[in-house]
Order: sequence, then structure tokens, then C-alpha cells
Amino acid sequence: MNRLLATAAVGASAVLLLSGCGGGGDKPKANDKIAGANTGDKKAASPSASVPQTPGRPKIELPSDLTLTFTPETSGDAVQDAILKDNAELIRALNAAIDAQNPRLPALEYYTEGEGAAAAQQWVQSFKSAKWTVTGTVRYFDRQVTVRSRDTASLTYCADESKGYSKVIETGEVKKTKTTKNSYVAYGVQVEKNERGVWELVKINSTRGADRCQV
Repeated sequence: MNRLLATAAVGASAVLLLSGCGGGGDKPKANDKIAGANTGDKKAASPSASVPQTPGRPKIELPSDLTLTFTPETSGDAVQDAILKDNAELIRALNAAIDAQNPRLPALEYYTEGEGAAAAQQWVQSFKSAKWTVTGTVRYFDRQVTVRSRDTASLTYCADESKGYSKVIETGEVKKTKTTKNSYVAYGVQVEKNERGVWELVKINSTRGADRCQV
């Protein structure tokens, strides 16, 4: 998305993307990764809107021109499914924060902690400073969970950002870019389960153009 976490982001953050969209061209600031993250080698609500499944969880609604998809959504294992779900909610929250131009969006803070929170906030701030938001479609795939203990786990996944773009808020101009190897990003994240049962993002790294994510 020139670049979006996530998506990312959250990317993460993003976003993470936590993520950054597109394969080249303009981007917020001079950073094509989630700001503050560890990195590797280097229409109302849209269908991406989420609905809280347990009391207290924030409802996240994305703009109608932004769609995020996640594959797989479930694994058949209850613990892994909870982690996959919270990771998807984190990415939605990151993009909602970018759209709201609010690095401290409560929904984003709900799914992040420590280094993960700092990375996500800095990435949203980069979009706010550029006065850009996000649009298009980002596909998250090959999502794999490794449960390490009762309250710690890691995930790896890929992002296809070839149809996701940044958009200038004031003018509505969409910053489209050509699809390249760098339109695909590999993510690795660490999550921890808090006292509320939420699997929060605590660390994230990304590798843009990773061979394993090329399709």
C-alpha cells in the first residue's frame, strides 16, 4: 500500500501489518516496513468488519473501500483458532487506526502490548504524518501458529499487497503501484495471552519480497 501490517498490517503492525501495500512508488516517510518493528533480511462497514465474540472486545469497522482476507481462518485446534482470530483482529485494528488517523485507537491498544504496541503506534503515526489512509484489498495467507506455552505463541504468515494501496486523504488520490516481488511480505510475530484471554502482539518482524510468499 505504498506501504500499508497490516496489513497491516498491524502490520502491523502492522500491522500488522501490520503491512505495507504495493511493490514500489511513494510511501509514508522513508520507511517501507512497520516503524519500530524488528525486521528480517533486509459499505457502511466492509466485509472486513469484525463483530465482538466475547464481552468487552471492541467492534472494528473498516472503510467500505478496504477489504482484508485471512486464510486459513481456523485450524481445528481451539487454542490456535483463538490466536488466529486475535491476529486477524489486530490487523483490522491497525488498519482502522490508520483510517481514523489515531495511533492510540482503543481497538489497537486492545490487541498490542510492549514493543508490539510501540511498533503499531509508530506505523499509524507515519500515515497520519503523511495524511494518507489505505484502500483496496490485502490477502493474508499461509497463516501458521506455533504454541510455545500456555500463554505464549508465535505466528508466521504472508501478505499479498498487490491490490492494496495508500490514498491521500485530502484529495482521494490512490497511490497505485505495479505488482513486483516486493508486493509480497513474510511476517513473523510473537503473541502473549493476557489476563483477559486476549492474544496480544508483543513483537513483529517482516521480510518484504520473501521467496516463500511469492504466488
